[in-house]
Parts: sequence; C-alpha cells; structure tokens
Amino acid sequence: MTFADPQFLWLLLAVPAVGIWSWWRRRRAGGLHYSDVRPARRAPTAWTVRLQWVPTAIRMGALALAIVALARPQTQEVRRTKTTKGVDIMLVLDASSSMQAEDFQPTRFEAAQEAAASFVRGRVSDRVGLVVFAAEAYTQVPLTLDYSFLQRMLEQVSIGVVEDGTAIGTALATAVNRLKDSKAESKVLILLTDGRNNRGQIDPQTAAEIAATMGVRVYAIGVGSTGQGTAQSEPTAGTGQEKSTGIDAGMLRSISTSTGGRYFSATNQDALESIYAEIDTMETTPVDERVYTDRREQYPYFLLPALLAVLLDIGLATTVFRRFP
Repeated sequence: MTFADPQFLWLLLAVPAVGIWSWWRRRRAGGLHYSDVRPARRAPTAWTVRLQWVPTAIRMGALALAIVALARPQTQEVRRTKTTKGVDIMLVLDASSSMQAEDFQPTRFEAAQEAAASFVRGRVSDRVGLVVFAAEAYTQVPLTLDYSFLQRMLEQVSIGVVEDGTAIGTALATAVNRLKDSKAESKVLILLTDGRNNRGQIDPQTAAEIAATMGVRVYAIGVGSTGQGTAQSEPTAGTGQEKSTGIDAGMLRSISTSTGGRYFSATNQDALESIYAEIDTMETTPVDERVYTDRREQYPYFLLPALLAVLLDIGLATTVFRRFP
C-alpha cells in the first residue's frame, strides 16, 4: 500500500496529544462536593468507572483513521509489457566431406551442429532458417519461430546428401533469397564453412553484393584447427584432378565486411560456441517496455470506520459514560 499524500501522516503525532489532553481535562473537571466520601470509597467500583478511558481511546482511534484516510492510501497493480522486433536469421551450414575432420570433437560437422543448436535455443522472438550446402545448396528449414522443429531438422542434416564440393556463392544466394521478403529491421546470415568456393555458378563476392543491396549482414565463420583450415583434397569439376583446399579467410572476410558483418576464425569447439555467443550479443534489438499502473483508492476503508467511531464516541459519552454535572 502506498499513500498519495504521505505528508499528512505527520499529523498522527497529534493523536497522543489528544489522549493526554482528554486525560488532563477529565482530571480538571469539576464535580459535586460532599461532606464525607468515606462510605462511597467502600462501595464497589462500577464497570463504567473502570472503562471510562474507552471514549478517549475511541476518539483517538477515530482521529488516527481520519488522518490515514486524509493521506489517501492506495493499492496499485503494476503490469509490464515487453515487445521487441525480432531478427531474421539464416544459418548456412557447410556439409562437405571435409567437415568430417576430427580436429573438433567428435567432428567439425557435429561440433557445428551442436553450436548452431545452442544458438537456436537462445532465440526468443527471432525467425531462424537453415540452408545446407556442399556442391549444391538447399533449404533445410525456411524462416520459422518453431525452434523445436528447427532443432530436429538440424539434427537430421548429414554429409553426403548432395554431391561433394563447396559452393559458398550458391549457398549465400540461396539464403539471401530466403530473406528477400523479410520485413524485419535486421536480417542476418551466418555462414559456417571450412573450405573455399570451388563449385556453383555464383561467385561469393557477387552473392555478397546482392546481400548488401538487400540489407543482409553476413557473419562468416571459418572452422579449422589451424585457423586457416586443414588442407584437403577435392576433385575439380570437369578435370578429374584434385585441388588443395582450405579456409579462404580473405574471401570470407571480404564478403563479411562488404555487408557490414564480420569474419570469425574458430580453431576449437569452445571458440566456435563463443563466436555464436558474440554474434548473439551483436544482433540484439531494443526492447520496448511499457509499465501500466492501476491505482485504487483505499481511503473509504479508513474514513468509514473513523465516522462510525465518532458516532460511537458521541453515543457513549451521552449515555453510558455520561457525567454529572
């Protein structure tokens, strides 16, 4: 309970003063004079005499209740509403054969799955989707708020579903296409790969330019125990020859910075989880909090008893506790 005018509560200090004044006034009041009061002293004391303090107590209580009512006691119910505009996020996951490397436990791919799942569990009002790529890219999950469904579909992603390779440009274009109709103020693409672009018809830089035009920020994560990637050998399309691959950090950094994003290098699983956590803090939207306060006046619950107490005081003073003269 709160008081709208708490300054009036200082008047409660006057209540004891009223009690003292009433006692002093009663002691000074005149009475009838008798020549001999010894027989009266031997008489039993009436209950009205024993309770002659009651009217004063009732008067003090009435005054205290009236002062509390004057201070306007109130109860209040506070309701808080929080609204936020979510971020639209597309996760782009590399599912090429090189992701089976065991420099992460148990493998790069499974570590990436777990880190992505942990990131999804931290979402509240963000729509999240998933694109998987190797030589080709496909949408595993479109933008959704059903995080449990997204996590189940993330667990079902496996290597070898499509032809092997690393089509980073195609993957970026596929994810950006999923974000083209987004009305969110913030659109984000998180690309995780351990290789360099060697397949697909779309150059990564071209895809990044499209992303920048559409207001999509790209955060690129290069995974590999050396920070630059472990050398792999993948077949070069149409030649039958093998080509050395690894993380193309320069390309990933270029496409990230050109879209307003950032490039990260993950050399172990802890670093990978920390990167997702850092991206989480970077992609936050302001929360609009509104507080609604419903105040209810409670002074009638004090004023009414005060009035009844005054009436009771008057009634007792003119009847049971009436004094003569």
